[in-house]
Amino acid sequence: MGEEVNGEFELNEVADNIEGSVGSRLSWISREYGLGNRKWSSGTKLKVSRDCYRSFVINPNGRSYRIWVDVVFVWSIYSAFFTPLEFGFFRGLPELLKDLDCVQVIFLADVVFQFFVAYRDAHTYKMICDRRRIALRYLKGSFAVDLLGCVPWDSIYKMMGVEAIRFLIWVRIFRARKINQFFKTMEKDIKINYLFTRIVKLIMVELYCTHTAACVFYYLATTVPPAQEGYTWIGSLSMGDYQYTNFREIDFWRRYITSLYFSIGTLATVGYGDVHAVNTREMVFSMIYISLTMILGAYLIGNMTALIVKGSKTEQFRDKMTDLIKYMNRNKLGKDIRSQIKNHLRLQYESSYNKESVLEDVPMALRSKISQILYLDVIQKVPLFQGCSDEFLNQIVMMLNEEFFLPGEVVIEQGSPADQVYIILLGYLEAVAVREDGSEESIAKLTTYDALGDAAALCNIPQRYTVRVCELCRLLRIEKQSLANISQLYFKDGNQMLVNLLKGKGSELSIKQLEPDIKYLISKQEAELALGVNSAAYHGDISRLQVLINAGADPNKTDYDGRTALHMAACKGHEQVVKFLIQRGSNTNCIDKFGTSPLFETLKTGNDRIAAILVENGAILNLDDAGNYLCEVVTNGNIDLLRCLLEYGANPNSKNYDRRTPLHVAASEGLHLMANILIEFGANVLSKDRWGNTPVDEGHRCGSKPLIKILEDAVVNHAGK
Repeated sequence: MGEEVNGEFELNEVADNIEGSVGSRLSWISREYGLGNRKWSSGTKLKVSRDCYRSFVINPNGRSYRIWVDVVFVWSIYSAFFTPLEFGFFRGLPELLKDLDCVQVIFLADVVFQFFVAYRDAHTYKMICDRRRIALRYLKGSFAVDLLGCVPWDSIYKMMGVEAIRFLIWVRIFRARKINQFFKTMEKDIKINYLFTRIVKLIMVELYCTHTAACVFYYLATTVPPAQEGYTWIGSLSMGDYQYTNFREIDFWRRYITSLYFSIGTLATVGYGDVHAVNTREMVFSMIYISLTMILGAYLIGNMTALIVKGSKTEQFRDKMTDLIKYMNRNKLGKDIRSQIKNHLRLQYESSYNKESVLEDVPMALRSKISQILYLDVIQKVPLFQGCSDEFLNQIVMMLNEEFFLPGEVVIEQGSPADQVYIILLGYLEAVAVREDGSEESIAKLTTYDALGDAAALCNIPQRYTVRVCELCRLLRIEKQSLANISQLYFKDGNQMLVNLLKGKGSELSIKQLEPDIKYLISKQEAELALGVNSAAYHGDISRLQVLINAGADPNKTDYDGRTALHMAACKGHEQVVKFLIQRGSNTNCIDKFGTSPLFETLKTGNDRIAAILVENGAILNLDDAGNYLCEVVTNGNIDLLRCLLEYGANPNSKNYDRRTPLHVAASEGLHLMANILIEFGANVLSKDRWGNTPVDEGHRCGSKPLIKILEDAVVNHAGK
């Protein structure tokens, strides 16, 4: 019968959920047919303890005990229906039914077994296999009632003759709880139709009530003196030609069916006809019975209605509240916190007609329009969002959800990470700073349009003060992650929020202490934004660039090298990107820290089309230290670059640190082609360096005849001028 439990069981999930899930059906079959008897459920984990090895404990989910439970359940049904029958038809009960009273031995055995059946702790969901705890729990529970139900009260009555003793037989009705537990299990099992289960349960309730009433009606007729039995409902009954005057001599089943007919007729209140109460006792009981049947009828109708309107808002609230109370009881929460939680849940239920619950199935486009109508005017008045674009505010209002808070509730606690930002729509709150010694100091009063948790959320720091509700508040909530995602798309507006945060709060909320951090965060975001814009321009990603600039990015923002997006696009030859940047107001003459301009970057790549576009839009070469650079170009023999530089305004007579011109370098190196180009663009052949040498002198030292001829011709032309 029993199975030894060699350990303490820890449930990873509630048994109801285990048996109700599709994935656990194999484990259910295993339990039903005894496959793997050592396992309790798919979510059970075994931890062996020494005490359990030395104690005999019955596994409540073992195959043998489950069979025993089924046997007890079947006999509980019999006992529940037989008890009223035994009480009412004690005189004249068939011998066959009397012989079945020996089943009390089964219930007595079950009482013994209950001292060894492990149970699951309601708070920890751990299986308790300590025999002492099991016994104490049963002794404090239903032991007394179960034991009294096993006593043979009829036999005691026969020996003592006291009628009142027979009333103790009704203690056995307590066994009906096993039937109720069975139906509860069926209702939770998804393998069984819920509607079918409920209807069967309601039918059984109705049959049991009418059966019990029928037995009581017959009992009332048999407990009057024999001379007065004719003045009872059944003794005076005449149905057609059949008389019930000597009803004790009538067949048992006929008497029972007649009593049941009287009971059902009274329950349905369809009128009595030939069957009606005759004496005072029967009238009193009929009145009591009819009053109770009104409650029974309301119960039956209410349950059927509940089956039809399953899932109503009230039922959902009741279920949620029930679960919440169980959770609080299991975790032994204090009275104050329990009261706050229940009040908050009740408030949410009463104010559940908000955007989040009502508009759940409405298309996003319509929800956006409704949000703009409801909240846009409010958001525009919030200091945190002052100066932000309409597109940014439209995105914000789409992410807002309403919440209500009762007086005394804490919205945000000091030191906690702020995962939400709240905006006060209605009500009054107080900002409180908690000192190290636990004392509190009120630092600010918060009212309509103020934001809560904004500094902590935007700066990624712990909340610096506690916000407590002073009167019923209606708040708008936006998740920190949602706000961050929107700010990444609208960079300018994100920085504007930080600026508003810096100047809008004041010293009372310790924002002044955060000023360095906020300024650093602003500069960091601007630098990251510039890098993003420059990266998109460098790779020619015009779509990404459009998104960034449309979101508020400054196309003239420079990176750590002082380079703008136009520098990047020009050096990589992305013509469409260059045109887009110029259209968006990019400065064509910006100079990086190396002294180069976008036009110069274009000339180095030899892209004449982009260079022409830049020049058309006012770009100039702006060569920093042109003398040194031109001399370097000549030294490297880059004729094409030299020509482009000279064509776009580079001064051929620029000098380096030795006061040497590019023509000096070309002459000294014998580069007659370079010299010819320089002279063509106006290079002075008689310019002197720091040592007094001219390009002609350098040419003669080099000895290149073509070079000397070019230089001498240039001298002649210079003299002719």
